[in-house]
Amino acid sequence: MVKIRLSRKRFPQNQAQLDLGLRRPTENDRNFHLGGRSFYFFDFDDNVAYLTTPIVIFNKDTGAEKTLSSGEWARYHHEIGQTGAFENYYVDYNDETGSFRYFRDQKHSFIDRMVGRKQTFLSDIEKALNQADYSWKAPSWNTFFHATYNNRPTSVITARGHHKITIKQGIDLLVKTGHLPHNPNYLSIYPVTNPDVRASELEDPELKSSVADLKRAAIRNSVEKALELYGDNPHHRFGMSDDDPKNVELITEEMKCLKKKYPEMAFYVIQTFEDSFVKTEVLETKTKTKEKGQKKDLPEQLDLL
Repeated sequence: MVKIRLSRKRFPQNQAQLDLGLRRPTENDRNFHLGGRSFYFFDFDDNVAYLTTPIVIFNKDTGAEKTLSSGEWARYHHEIGQTGAFENYYVDYNDETGSFRYFRDQKHSFIDRMVGRKQTFLSDIEKALNQADYSWKAPSWNTFFHATYNNRPTSVITARGHHKITIKQGIDLLVKTGHLPHNPNYLSIYPVTNPDVRASELEDPELKSSVADLKRAAIRNSVEKALELYGDNPHHRFGMSDDDPKNVELITEEMKCLKKKYPEMAFYVIQTFEDSFVKTEVLETKTKTKEKGQKKDLPEQLDLL
C-alpha cells in the first residue's frame, strides 16, 4: 500500500531545491514486509552538507594560524607535522583556542546572547543556505532527504564536538527554510569529540581515542539502540555514509564485527567523494563492492536501505 504525505507548504529560498509542496509517495523500508527496518547513519560535513567551518593549524616557528576546510583536513591531516606543505605545522587540541575551536560550542556571555551571537554550526548553516543549493549540498544530501521524508531511523555521527542540541538546532534550520519536510526520525546523535559524549557514551574518559575509533563506538551503540527500540529482526539493514578515508576504513572494520554478531542482518558502508561514491556490502568474511557511481546517481544507488 502506497501512502501519500501532504507536507505543509514551506518553500526554500533557493529555487533549485525540490518543491516540498508537491505530493509525493512515501516508501516503506526495503524489508518492511518481513518486519525489518532500514537504518541510516550519516557523517555531516562534506557528506550531507558542505560548510565553511575552518580548521586551524599553527606554524611551529611563529605560531601563525593557517585555516583548512574540512575537505582539506580529510585529505591532508596525516601530513601535518610530518611531511609536505604542512610539515612545519601542528594541531592544537585546546577546545577554546585550538585547531577545532569552531567545531565546538563556545561559551557565550550574556552580552553575546543579547546581541544574537550564535554557535558556529548554526551560523555556518545559515551562510550555506544563502548560497546556491549545488554549492552546499554534499553527495549524501539526497539520501538524507529520502531518509528524513520516509521517517527512516536516522543517526548523525559527526566528528564535531558541539552539544547534541546544537546539532538538532542546525538541522532544524534546514526544516524551517523548506529544505527538509520535517525533522529526521532520530535514532541517535553522536558529536563524537564532545567531551561529555566521549566520556559518558563512548567509553573514552581520558579523551585519547581517535575520531575514527569514536565513530566505531558510536555505530556500535547506534546498532544496539536500534535493536532495543525496533526489535532484533534478522531483516534489518544498516548503512553508514562518510567521506574520510580513515574513518571509512575503521567504520568498515566495525561493520565486520557487527556482521559477525548479527550475520543475518545487512551492513553497508558508503564512501562519498566530491562527485562519486562507492557502496560496499560487508559480508561475514569479506566486503563486496555493490555500486560505484557519480554523484547524480546517488539517490537511486543509495536506496539500499
